[in-house]
Amino acid sequence: MLSRTVKPALSLARSLSTSSRSRAKVAVLGASGGIGQPLSLLLKNSPLVSQLSLYDIAHTPGVAADLSHIETKARVSGHLGPDQLQAALQGCEVVVIPAGVPRKPGMTRDDLFNTNATIVATLADACALHCPEAMICIIANPVNSTIPITAEVLKKRGVYNPNRVFGVTTLDIVRANTFVAELKGLDPARVNVPVIGGHAGKTIIPLISQCTPKVEFPEDQLMTLIGRIQEAGTEVVKAKAGAGSATLSMAYAGARFTFSLLDAMNGKEGVVECAFVRSEETECKYFSTPLLLGKNGIEKNLGLGNLSALEQKLVAESVGELKASIAKGEEFVAKMK
Repeated sequence: MLSRTVKPALSLARSLSTSSRSRAKVAVLGASGGIGQPLSLLLKNSPLVSQLSLYDIAHTPGVAADLSHIETKARVSGHLGPDQLQAALQGCEVVVIPAGVPRKPGMTRDDLFNTNATIVATLADACALHCPEAMICIIANPVNSTIPITAEVLKKRGVYNPNRVFGVTTLDIVRANTFVAELKGLDPARVNVPVIGGHAGKTIIPLISQCTPKVEFPEDQLMTLIGRIQEAGTEVVKAKAGAGSATLSMAYAGARFTFSLLDAMNGKEGVVECAFVRSEETECKYFSTPLLLGKNGIEKNLGLGNLSALEQKLVAESVGELKASIAKGEEFVAKMK
């Protein structure tokens, strides 16, 4: 029987050592940025990647040259600017999009909307034209809006497949696993906390009641833990004091999700990850829940599971904000020329 929890934290060497599996062409759009560079490094290290196609509007040839010297089989190509975007995407099976501006102190994810919405819409349109069947993994914030943007752009081009478009919320799971492990003295690689909802503030809903191994906290400690998971991104933004947002942990989380997806595409069974996707599990059009991944993307949505009374309350309180963020993304595309 499948476990409904997210799999343990990824061991890169363990997960990707099977040389008999087919290898994929993967593109990173925004490869020169704070997330893009460490993400590309992790992907270059994977035997599941045959070609690593790096795209950005600056510095990509240098990043590609640097990575190409690493002694792994993945071939690296660098593509610079809009004129080379088609070449970057041609033949790609997975596209990961961390492109966009990072948060700075005092900024919310919604403050990023105007800039990042345009970037994501442009890149999604290019995917629709040049690799319409690729799996698309969106990291660019605000994910609660950029996933609806991606979906609407793909719909306009007639190539939208809801099973192949993912909002990468894996960092919320990684953080939840880490924070629970710290409090309980556990190995974080063996802690699984599903995180549902969205990817901003109170829409991030860690299901501590579904954690494996089972853990319990006093109510005050539980509320503090949930609050820390929800505001962990702000914790990093403040700690970096204007020098950026969560880049290294996000790169790790993005790589973990990509590797899980590649494993599933190669036929590995029982691969489960949470992601923000088109959903009918709640009254929100998009919602993050544990997903069983397969060769064609989402094989089955595993749903919310049995929620505690507190978790039911958190879900209900998140709906309004989620619906507004989703509508904001859809309206942005509707107004595009």
